[in-house]
Amino acid sequence: MSKIRTRYAPSPTGRMHVGNLRSALYEFLIAKHDGGDFMLRIEDTDQERFVEGAVDIIYRTMEKTGLKHDEGPDKDGGYGPYIQSERMKTGIYMKYAKELVERGEAYYCFCDKERLESLKTEVVEGKEIMLYDKHCLHLSKEEVEANLAAGKPFVIRQNIPNEGTTTFHDELYGDITVENAELDDMILIKSDGYPTYNFANVVDDHTMNITHVVRGNEYLSSSPKYQRLYDAFGWQSPVYIHLPLITDENHKKLSKRSGHSSFEDLIEQGFLTEAVVNYIALLGWSPEDNREIFTLDELIKEFDYHRISKSPAVFDYTKLKWMNGEYIKAMDFDAFYEMAEPYLKETIKKELDLRKIATMVKTRIEVFPDIAEHIDFFETLPEYDIAMYTHKKMKTNAETSLQVLKDVLPLLEAQEDFSNDALYAALLKYVEEKGVKNGYVMWPIRTAVSGKQMTPGGATELMEVLGKEESIARIKKGIKLLEA
Repeated sequence: MSKIRTRYAPSPTGRMHVGNLRSALYEFLIAKHDGGDFMLRIEDTDQERFVEGAVDIIYRTMEKTGLKHDEGPDKDGGYGPYIQSERMKTGIYMKYAKELVERGEAYYCFCDKERLESLKTEVVEGKEIMLYDKHCLHLSKEEVEANLAAGKPFVIRQNIPNEGTTTFHDELYGDITVENAELDDMILIKSDGYPTYNFANVVDDHTMNITHVVRGNEYLSSSPKYQRLYDAFGWQSPVYIHLPLITDENHKKLSKRSGHSSFEDLIEQGFLTEAVVNYIALLGWSPEDNREIFTLDELIKEFDYHRISKSPAVFDYTKLKWMNGEYIKAMDFDAFYEMAEPYLKETIKKELDLRKIATMVKTRIEVFPDIAEHIDFFETLPEYDIAMYTHKKMKTNAETSLQVLKDVLPLLEAQEDFSNDALYAALLKYVEEKGVKNGYVMWPIRTAVSGKQMTPGGATELMEVLGKEESIARIKKGIKLLEA
């Protein structure tokens, strides 16, 4: 078999959807797993949907995710241009469309809007589709030439027979056969001279030597038309791999309204790029074992497209957060602090040791915005219910907690060294004297200095960061609340 060549061919229409990123990732992994080439091609023939700046988003996303292309608009590998609007200027699409006309596999259509609107429609997959009646197929060569000479607007349509069947092979779904009568004579060249997405796709994949085409299974219904184009030209069709749909937790198609449908959405929500790539790799593919954490290099080594599932993949936001948390735990501290610092500074305005606070939260958060809810008490002691002092496991209640706080207050006031270790040693001495368990003493202190049920650190760690003056003030407030 020839060298594997795959392509990611996005349309510059906005942010990169999770489904598009998965296609790019799988194309990349298929190529790299077997030492092949991965190409970037920009498909911008749909000028109405073109979004300014979207090409930059594509480059930025691919660079950030590590999906380095071997060829593309910025890396000519001998198959350029790699932007469809630039390829169009070479006349490549019109040339191949006319070749199909000469072969009887396509024809000029001069029907105006009024006539087309009078044709019958059919509902396919919830959409109303106009079925063309092949009216212009029957125009004589002389009529066609006269219309062209007169400058009459036209499109070029694919000529699909009304009888027989078309079969194509997909690596996941096997052989799929459809009745030709179900296929419409799709437009290949639009009235503005631009090729349609479907036609340009086939021409480019062939002329760029693409061996494997990976796309969402919503394109399965279009694939028979692609196959007919390959057959009409006498070209070998590529290996097709149609990916399962990505749904939300309610098993509905992942939409922009979900708030996490694009790569940039997820990064803005505090997810790490490596975690997002890892998670997206598992949306439809699974390794031989139950392993879930992979670097990109490990994915290249393990990825086998035959293990892609046909079943819809559920985008489980909770699972992604868990995975992101695992990546955060494994991060180098300095790298973590660099990303955490803006969130720390946004929440804490006081002169406190932010690096120590970062150390406490590193193993407790799943996404960076979680930092605020874990540390806000350092800035201001929240109002809290004294019921928090009651803890069955620690055998504490409001009455025992009040006594503990009153006992430790003079100890803390006399304590000169307010480091974590020194504070812990002083309180441990008190614990031993009283003959109680650590939690019996630490729970009320932690509650008093944080006002929270859950904190990123223990009582003495929190007091070290808060400092002597603030810690004692908060313990006094706790005593006052318990005495009220």
